[in-house]
Amino acid sequence: MTRRYLLDSGPAFDYIFRRRGVYERARDTRQTGAKVGIGVPVLGEIIGGIEASTSRDQNWDVVKHGLKTLILWPFDKAAAYNYGRLFSELRRVGRTMQQIDIQIGAIALSLGSCVVVTTDSDLAAIPGLTVENWTRP
Repeated sequence: MTRRYLLDSGPAFDYIFRRRGVYERARDTRQTGAKVGIGVPVLGEIIGGIEASTSRDQNWDVVKHGLKTLILWPFDKAAAYNYGRLFSELRRVGRTMQQIDIQIGAIALSLGSCVVVTTDSDLAAIPGLTVENWTRP
């Protein structure tokens, strides 16, 4: 099975704007045959960040180019089932987490053989999810 890497919002911005080594790490990872992309919730955060920026038009040009090189994975029926299970399980153990983080984890779990690339320690609390940090200081 092909290995997949789903970028969380922070690393996705780092990839698009070629900061902190994320773009280079993704390029090297693709050379092994792996797939690198984002989930629909991350796309929403990217759009929100660009729309709120003071250099909106300039940033949109960079973002449109960067998004063309990433796979966009959906929040589909399988992800929705994973989300419901995770939401309930996390609530039961008293672990609060942002809804979008649970959605990202649910997409990754539905893809199978998927690693979430993040700097967010919350995602590491999702049972069965593998998390890596690709950012350089």
